[in-house]
Amino acid sequence: MSDLPHSGLALLDVREPDEWAAGHAPDALHIPLRDVPARLGELSELPDDQPIYVVCRTGGRSEQATAFLNANGFEAVNVAGGMKSWQTEGRDMVNDHTGADPTVL
Repeated sequence: MSDLPHSGLALLDVREPDEWAAGHAPDALHIPLRDVPARLGELSELPDDQPIYVVCRTGGRSEQATAFLNANGFEAVNVAGGMKSWQTEGRDMVNDHTGADPTVL
């Protein structure tokens, strides 16, 4: 994952809502994996001059989403190691819980 730029990513997080609430990248778009097909229009919120980097906890769900997006005309890249690697590398994270440190569930 260390080859990812540290800012300006078009990042799609496909984890479940509780995972997202516990900790996520600040500028990521959140669409749970099961909702991706129905919510493709929301990808227009991401920068369109670069690939969409897709992330989950460790890489399995994001691999599925990446395959689906690529098959539907998007340029998508699976983020190897997922949010666990994101956190380990010390990348910025935020959460939806006041007073708690962001974490990866």
